[in-house]
Amino acid sequence: MKSFIDPAINRKSNIVDDALVIMDDKTPLPSVVEVSESGTCNRVCSFCPRSVPDFPDVKEFIDKGLIEKLATQLSEVGFKGIFLFSGFVEPLLDKNIYNLISIVRKALPNVKIEAVTNGDVLNESRLQKLFDSGLSTILISAYDSKEQAEDFEKLCTDIGLSAKQYVVRPRYLPPEQDFGITLSNRAGMMDNAEFSIVSPANSLAEPCYYPHYTFFMDYLGDVLLCPHDWGKKKIVGNMLKQDFLEIWNSTEMYHARQLLVSGNRRFLPCDKCDVKGMLMGKKHIEAWYHIYEKKDTNKDH
Repeated sequence: MKSFIDPAINRKSNIVDDALVIMDDKTPLPSVVEVSESGTCNRVCSFCPRSVPDFPDVKEFIDKGLIEKLATQLSEVGFKGIFLFSGFVEPLLDKNIYNLISIVRKALPNVKIEAVTNGDVLNESRLQKLFDSGLSTILISAYDSKEQAEDFEKLCTDIGLSAKQYVVRPRYLPPEQDFGITLSNRAGMMDNAEFSIVSPANSLAEPCYYPHYTFFMDYLGDVLLCPHDWGKKKIVGNMLKQDFLEIWNSTEMYHARQLLVSGNRRFLPCDKCDVKGMLMGKKHIEAWYHIYEKKDTNKDH
Protein backbone atom coordinates (compact mmCIF):
# COMPACT_ATOMS: atom_id res chain seq x y z
CA MET A 1 0.00 0.00 0.00
CA LYS A 2 1.38 3.39 -1.00
CA SER A 3 1.70 5.74 1.96
CA PHE A 4 0.38 9.30 2.00
CA ILE A 5 2.82 12.12 1.26
CA ASP A 6 1.70 15.48 2.62
CA PRO A 7 1.55 17.97 -0.30
CA ALA A 8 2.92 20.64 2.05
CA ILE A 9 6.25 18.82 1.87
CA ASN A 10 6.82 20.15 -1.66
CA ARG A 11 6.37 23.68 -0.38
CA LYS A 12 8.80 23.14 2.48
CA SER A 13 11.31 21.36 0.25
CA ASN A 14 11.44 24.33 -2.11
CA ILE A 15 12.03 26.70 0.80
CA VAL A 16 14.75 24.42 2.18
CA ASP A 17 16.57 24.41 -1.15
CA ASP A 18 16.23 28.17 -1.70
CA ALA A 19 17.45 28.95 1.83
CA LEU A 20 20.70 27.01 1.58
CA VAL A 21 23.56 29.13 2.95
CA ILE A 22 27.15 27.94 2.70
CA MET A 23 29.63 29.55 5.09
CA ASP A 24 33.13 30.71 4.17
CA ASP A 25 34.57 27.39 5.34
CA LYS A 26 32.09 25.64 2.96
CA THR A 27 29.93 24.30 5.80
CA PRO A 28 26.20 24.37 4.92
CA LEU A 29 23.90 25.97 7.46
CA PRO A 30 20.53 24.42 8.26
CA SER A 31 17.55 25.72 6.33
CA VAL A 32 15.11 24.77 9.09
CA VAL A 33 15.57 25.71 12.74
CA GLU A 34 12.74 24.10 14.68
CA VAL A 35 11.88 24.95 18.28
CA SER A 36 9.66 22.79 20.46
CA GLU A 37 9.00 25.56 22.98
CA SER A 38 7.14 23.72 25.73
CA GLY A 39 6.46 20.25 27.06
CA THR A 40 2.71 20.21 26.61
CA CYS A 41 -0.13 19.73 24.15
CA ASN A 42 -3.90 19.90 24.59
CA ARG A 43 -4.59 16.93 22.29
CA VAL A 44 -3.73 13.23 22.34
CA CYS A 45 -3.88 12.01 18.75
CA SER A 46 -3.89 8.29 18.02
CA PHE A 47 -0.99 8.61 15.55
CA CYS A 48 1.15 10.62 17.98
CA PRO A 49 3.51 9.35 20.71
CA ARG A 50 1.40 11.33 23.17
CA SER A 51 -1.15 8.51 22.92
CA VAL A 52 1.39 6.18 24.56
CA PRO A 53 0.16 5.81 28.18
CA ASP A 54 3.37 6.95 29.87
CA PHE A 55 4.32 9.79 27.51
CA PRO A 56 5.08 12.83 29.71
CA ASP A 57 3.04 16.02 29.45
CA VAL A 58 5.07 18.78 31.07
CA LYS A 59 3.49 22.20 31.44
CA GLU A 60 6.72 24.12 31.20
CA PHE A 61 7.66 26.72 28.60
CA ILE A 62 10.86 28.00 27.07
CA ASP A 63 12.68 30.97 28.55
CA LYS A 64 12.82 33.90 26.17
CA GLY A 65 16.57 34.15 26.76
CA LEU A 66 17.06 30.88 24.90
CA ILE A 67 15.16 32.21 21.90
CA GLU A 68 17.14 35.45 22.01
CA LYS A 69 20.45 33.58 22.11
CA LEU A 70 19.53 31.24 19.27
CA ALA A 71 18.06 33.96 17.06
CA THR A 72 21.03 36.27 17.63
CA GLN A 73 23.56 33.59 16.76
CA LEU A 74 21.59 32.61 13.66
CA SER A 75 21.67 36.25 12.58
CA GLU A 76 25.44 36.38 13.07
CA VAL A 77 26.04 33.45 10.70
CA GLY A 78 23.59 34.63 8.02
CA PHE A 79 20.77 32.10 8.47
CA LYS A 80 17.94 32.75 6.03
CA GLY A 81 15.64 29.75 6.21
CA ILE A 82 12.57 28.81 8.28
CA PHE A 83 12.42 29.46 12.01
CA LEU A 84 9.68 27.02 12.97
CA PHE A 85 7.66 26.85 16.18
CA SER A 86 6.46 23.26 16.22
CA GLY A 87 8.03 20.09 17.59
CA PHE A 88 6.34 17.81 20.10
CA VAL A 89 3.87 20.39 21.39
CA GLU A 90 1.08 22.84 20.67
CA PRO A 91 2.95 26.17 20.46
CA LEU A 92 -0.12 28.38 20.85
CA LEU A 93 -0.61 27.14 24.43
CA ASP A 94 2.35 29.36 25.30
CA LYS A 95 0.95 32.77 26.25
CA ASN A 96 4.38 34.22 25.50
CA ILE A 97 4.38 33.00 21.88
CA TYR A 98 3.75 36.50 20.48
CA ASN A 99 6.82 37.85 22.28
CA LEU A 100 8.93 34.92 21.11
CA ILE A 101 7.93 35.56 17.50
CA SER A 102 8.75 39.25 17.92
CA ILE A 103 12.20 38.39 19.30
CA VAL A 104 12.95 36.21 16.28
CA ARG A 105 11.61 38.80 13.85
CA LYS A 106 13.76 41.54 15.37
CA ALA A 107 16.94 39.44 15.13
CA LEU A 108 16.09 37.87 11.77
CA PRO A 109 14.03 40.38 9.77
CA ASN A 110 14.18 38.44 6.50
CA VAL A 111 13.58 34.82 7.55
CA LYS A 112 10.34 32.89 7.32
CA ILE A 113 8.84 32.47 10.79
CA GLU A 114 6.28 29.68 10.84
CA ALA A 115 4.14 27.88 13.41
CA VAL A 116 2.36 24.52 13.29
CA THR A 117 -0.84 24.42 15.33
CA ASN A 118 -3.99 22.37 15.84
CA GLY A 119 -5.90 25.66 15.77
CA ASP A 120 -7.95 24.88 18.88
CA VAL A 121 -7.23 28.24 20.54
CA LEU A 122 -7.34 30.32 17.36
CA ASN A 123 -9.74 33.17 16.84
CA GLU A 124 -9.50 36.32 14.72
CA SER A 125 -7.75 38.46 17.34
CA ARG A 126 -5.14 35.81 18.21
CA LEU A 127 -4.48 35.02 14.58
CA GLN A 128 -4.05 38.70 13.77
CA LYS A 129 -1.72 39.16 16.75
CA LEU A 130 0.50 36.31 15.55
CA PHE A 131 1.03 38.06 12.22
CA ASP A 132 1.38 41.48 13.83
CA SER A 133 4.17 39.94 15.93
CA GLY A 134 6.05 38.86 12.81
CA LEU A 135 4.74 35.43 11.81
CA SER A 136 5.14 34.65 8.11
CA THR A 137 3.01 31.52 7.73
CA ILE A 138 0.72 29.45 9.93
CA LEU A 139 0.19 25.75 9.25
CA ILE A 140 -3.09 24.59 10.78
CA SER A 141 -3.82 20.90 11.24
CA ALA A 142 -7.57 20.23 11.06
CA TYR A 143 -8.08 17.07 13.11
CA ASP A 144 -11.86 16.92 13.43
CA SER A 145 -13.59 17.29 10.06
CA LYS A 146 -13.67 18.79 6.61
CA GLU A 147 -16.02 21.43 7.99
CA GLN A 148 -13.42 22.38 10.59
CA ALA A 149 -10.84 22.75 7.85
CA GLU A 150 -13.21 25.02 5.94
CA ASP A 151 -13.74 27.10 9.08
CA PHE A 152 -9.98 27.54 9.44
CA GLU A 153 -9.76 28.61 5.80
CA LYS A 154 -12.47 31.20 6.38
CA LEU A 155 -10.80 32.45 9.56
CA CYS A 156 -7.60 33.08 7.62
CA THR A 157 -9.25 34.81 4.69
CA ASP A 158 -11.48 36.89 6.98
CA ILE A 159 -8.44 38.68 8.42
CA GLY A 160 -6.98 39.14 4.96
CA LEU A 161 -4.24 36.52 4.88
CA SER A 162 -2.88 35.65 1.46
CA ALA A 163 -2.57 32.09 0.18
CA LYS A 164 1.14 32.12 1.07
CA GLN A 165 0.43 32.98 4.70
CA TYR A 166 -1.55 29.91 5.72
CA VAL A 167 -1.77 26.18 5.03
CA VAL A 168 -4.71 24.11 6.30
CA ARG A 169 -3.80 20.43 6.48
CA PRO A 170 -6.43 17.64 6.47
CA ARG A 171 -5.61 15.51 9.52
CA TYR A 172 -9.21 14.31 9.85
CA LEU A 173 -8.80 11.62 7.20
CA PRO A 174 -9.20 7.96 8.31
CA PRO A 175 -6.34 5.55 9.10
CA GLU A 176 -6.73 4.06 5.61
CA GLN A 177 -5.56 7.43 4.29
CA ASP A 178 -2.80 7.77 6.91
CA PHE A 179 -4.80 10.52 8.68
CA GLY A 180 -3.64 12.88 5.93
CA ILE A 181 -0.13 12.93 7.38
CA THR A 182 3.17 11.49 6.23
CA LEU A 183 3.28 8.90 8.99
CA SER A 184 6.38 7.66 10.73
CA ASN A 185 7.00 5.75 13.93
CA ARG A 186 8.77 8.76 15.47
CA ALA A 187 12.06 6.95 15.90
CA GLY A 188 10.51 3.92 17.56
CA MET A 189 8.06 5.73 19.83
CA MET A 190 4.84 4.38 18.29
CA ASP A 191 4.98 0.71 19.31
CA ASN A 192 2.49 1.24 22.14
CA ALA A 193 0.59 4.19 20.71
CA GLU A 194 -3.16 4.06 20.09
CA PHE A 195 -2.41 3.72 16.38
CA SER A 196 0.56 1.39 16.69
CA ILE A 197 3.41 1.56 14.19
CA VAL A 198 5.76 -1.26 15.08
CA SER A 199 9.47 -0.51 14.94
CA PRO A 200 11.41 -2.37 12.25
CA ALA A 201 13.10 -5.56 13.46
CA ASN A 202 16.31 -4.41 11.80
CA SER A 203 17.44 -0.86 11.11
CA LEU A 204 16.55 0.36 7.63
CA ALA A 205 19.35 0.50 5.10
CA GLU A 206 18.12 3.82 3.74
CA PRO A 207 19.76 7.25 3.77
CA CYS A 208 18.28 10.09 5.79
CA TYR A 209 18.94 13.78 5.21
CA TYR A 210 17.25 15.38 8.23
CA PRO A 211 20.37 16.35 10.25
CA HIS A 212 21.91 17.87 7.14
CA TYR A 213 19.31 20.65 6.91
CA THR A 214 17.48 20.77 10.28
CA PHE A 215 18.50 22.08 13.70
CA PHE A 216 16.05 21.09 16.45
CA MET A 217 15.93 22.55 19.97
CA ASP A 218 13.43 21.90 22.75
CA TYR A 219 12.25 24.13 25.59
CA LEU A 220 15.11 22.99 27.86
CA GLY A 221 17.70 24.01 25.30
CA ASP A 222 18.42 20.39 24.41
CA VAL A 223 19.37 19.98 20.75
CA LEU A 224 18.34 16.68 19.18
CA LEU A 225 19.85 14.97 16.19
CA CYS A 226 16.44 14.84 14.52
CA PRO A 227 12.92 16.27 14.98
CA HIS A 228 11.52 12.72 14.78
CA ASP A 229 13.31 11.74 17.99
CA TRP A 230 10.31 12.08 20.31
CA GLY A 231 12.04 9.93 22.91
CA LYS A 232 15.06 12.29 23.11
CA LYS A 233 17.36 9.32 22.60
CA LYS A 234 20.13 11.40 21.02
CA ILE A 235 20.86 14.79 22.58
CA VAL A 236 23.78 16.34 20.71
CA GLY A 237 24.10 19.56 22.69
CA ASN A 238 22.38 22.20 24.80
CA MET A 239 21.98 25.85 23.83
CA LEU A 240 22.09 26.96 27.48
CA LYS A 241 25.68 25.77 27.71
CA GLN A 242 26.89 25.89 24.11
CA ASP A 243 26.69 28.00 20.99
CA PHE A 244 24.80 27.24 17.81
CA LEU A 245 27.83 26.63 15.59
CA GLU A 246 29.55 24.57 18.26
CA ILE A 247 26.63 22.14 18.19
CA TRP A 248 25.94 22.27 14.44
CA ASN A 249 29.60 21.58 13.64
CA SER A 250 30.16 19.06 16.44
CA THR A 251 31.97 15.79 15.80
CA GLU A 252 28.92 13.88 16.99
CA MET A 253 26.60 15.51 14.45
CA TYR A 254 29.17 15.20 11.68
CA HIS A 255 29.64 11.48 12.33
CA ALA A 256 25.87 10.86 12.43
CA ARG A 257 25.40 12.70 9.14
CA GLN A 258 28.09 10.61 7.47
CA LEU A 259 26.49 7.39 8.64
CA LEU A 260 23.00 8.45 7.59
CA VAL A 261 23.93 9.63 4.12
CA SER A 262 25.50 6.21 3.49
CA GLY A 263 22.32 4.43 4.56
CA ASN A 264 23.63 3.34 7.97
CA ARG A 265 20.95 3.77 10.66
CA ARG A 266 22.47 1.36 13.15
CA PHE A 267 22.62 3.82 16.06
CA LEU A 268 20.20 5.65 18.38
CA PRO A 269 17.63 6.96 17.60
CA CYS A 270 17.84 5.96 13.96
CA ASP A 271 17.99 2.20 14.45
CA LYS A 272 14.25 2.05 15.23
CA CYS A 273 13.17 4.80 12.82
CA ASP A 274 11.15 4.25 9.64
CA VAL A 275 11.00 7.87 8.44
CA LYS A 276 11.28 8.68 4.74
CA GLY A 277 14.41 10.74 5.14
CA MET A 278 15.09 11.76 1.56
CA LEU A 279 12.02 13.87 0.80
CA MET A 280 13.90 17.12 1.41
CA GLY A 281 17.44 18.42 1.61
CA LYS A 282 19.04 17.17 -1.62
CA LYS A 283 20.91 20.45 -2.18
CA HIS A 284 22.25 20.29 1.34
CA ILE A 285 23.49 16.75 0.74
CA GLU A 286 25.38 17.92 -2.34
CA ALA A 287 27.00 20.68 -0.28
CA TRP A 288 27.89 18.32 2.56
CA TYR A 289 29.53 15.88 0.13
CA HIS A 290 32.19 18.51 -0.55
CA ILE A 291 32.93 18.63 3.18
CA TYR A 292 33.14 14.84 3.40
CA GLU A 293 35.42 14.62 0.38
CA LYS A 294 37.70 17.33 1.74
CA LYS A 295 38.05 15.61 5.11
CA ASP A 296 38.61 12.23 3.49
CA THR A 297 41.31 13.74 1.28
CA ASN A 298 43.02 15.30 4.30
CA LYS A 299 43.03 11.90 6.03
CA ASP A 300 44.88 10.40 3.07
CA HIS A 301 47.76 12.87 3.39
